[in-house]
Amino acid sequence: MKTALITHADCLAHQVPDDNPEKPERLRRVLAAMEGPDFADLIRLEAPLADDRDILRVHDRQMWADMTGKEPATPGEFHEITYDTFLHAGALTAARRAAGAGLRGAKGVFDGEFEAAFCAVRPPGHHAEPRQMMGFCFAGSAAITAMWAVEEGHARRAAVIDFDVHHGNGTQAAFWNRPELFFGSIHKAPLYPNTGHPHERGEHDNIRNAPFGAGISAQAWRDLAEESLLGPLDAFAPDLLVISAGFDAHRDDPLGAGPVTEEDFAWITGRLVDIARRHGQGRLVSLMEGGYDLDALARSAAAHVRALLDA
Repeated sequence: MKTALITHADCLAHQVPDDNPEKPERLRRVLAAMEGPDFADLIRLEAPLADDRDILRVHDRQMWADMTGKEPATPGEFHEITYDTFLHAGALTAARRAAGAGLRGAKGVFDGEFEAAFCAVRPPGHHAEPRQMMGFCFAGSAAITAMWAVEEGHARRAAVIDFDVHHGNGTQAAFWNRPELFFGSIHKAPLYPNTGHPHERGEHDNIRNAPFGAGISAQAWRDLAEESLLGPLDAFAPDLLVISAGFDAHRDDPLGAGPVTEEDFAWITGRLVDIARRHGQGRLVSLMEGGYDLDALARSAAAHVRALLDA
């Protein structure tokens, strides 16, 4: 597939407290992994800034204004939103770049500029709820991307598939009552944020959650994804497929300690490409979410992007 890599230096500039694992080095390692000859065909683009109109497709106007007003102006200062999420000078600029990367990717696939895009960005976004920033997340980039596509008339239906080890509670909340949007998540339970139970199906049966417990095998993870997510996604037949690509389900990850390796991320990427081609002319936008073992993250992101390029 003709594939774009979309990123921006503002995503590296976003700082976190010393004990927070969502560090700039995560993105540095991913970008370094994309420098080899296997990635020479990537179309390399800079992420634009998402504007308020796009942020407010998902997030409450007053919440966003309040947080903008609380962002510190001095480097090294932090404003605590929740116990794990801190505003720092430049945090919301980085969040706007992350959302802007998704929007740039979606515009590119609808214009025929490329078939797929991988957005190498931070902070992650899938925990940011319409009225609450949390879980290292400030703006729901994947949700914003899918919502832009349907609200601007590019897609009749759009879907987000989330294979981060943590449930994407923010995306689920944004999609709950939107029949033209589908959300599917495979995630470990019990685990933060302790949402994503199978009975959570949305007001229009447009949500699918596939929780797994500790000790599951990689093959069982694949089987669960196939039955509980990929089948319903195929039936939904999206015109645009967005991936919340978290790599913390890797067995080496210190936060997730899931069952899989980079080979499994490559497998699910290939299956998602098949569905995107069947229903949406291959249109696919992937946004980086979690992944906190630096070596595993770099290998997994590289395997994911290679699977896009080789599809």
